[in-house]
Amino acid sequence: MSRFEIRWHGRGGQGIVTAADLTATAAIKLGFYAQSIPTFGTERRGAPVIAYNRIDRQQIPERSPVVEPDAVVVADPHLLINPKPLGAGLKSGGYLVVNTVKSASEVREFFKRDDIKIAVVNATKLAMDVLRAPIVNTVMVGALVSATGVLTLESVINAVRDRFPPRLADPNAQLIKQAYESVKVE
Repeated sequence: MSRFEIRWHGRGGQGIVTAADLTATAAIKLGFYAQSIPTFGTERRGAPVIAYNRIDRQQIPERSPVVEPDAVVVADPHLLINPKPLGAGLKSGGYLVVNTVKSASEVREFFKRDDIKIAVVNATKLAMDVLRAPIVNTVMVGALVSATGVLTLESVINAVRDRFPPRLADPNAQLIKQAYESVKVE
């Protein structure tokens, strides 16, 4: 694998920064070099949050935002109202992973791009069913891994188990598996 770059879009309280951190940890567990870079304004629930990952076999010297990602993850379905900044710079052949009740075909209509793969998962429902809260970070990590194959299911579950105590790790590992199995890619 050459360098793989990810841009995460969401809102404060959805666990976007944690999702990027877990992704980087899982990559490191697989022997890659990895970065997790968060950007956000005022720290409050509901504020826009963007985070970035870089994963590579070689050391990664730059620390700037990812402008031409291989994958974009959209954790908040309400962000689809303005798709232009979400898809900005997404490489041809890249992946758009979206938390939505819409089909991949419906999402494609928003973005008007036939040169990317679109993966959809109802992350909010899965999180509400298991956590009883709309914290979709681990669901989106599972969907990303399933859609792209950039990491292994085992590596992200191990990253969750290393980061959280069992009372939090177990339901989040369950969410990763459910998302991995239920994501639809077109």
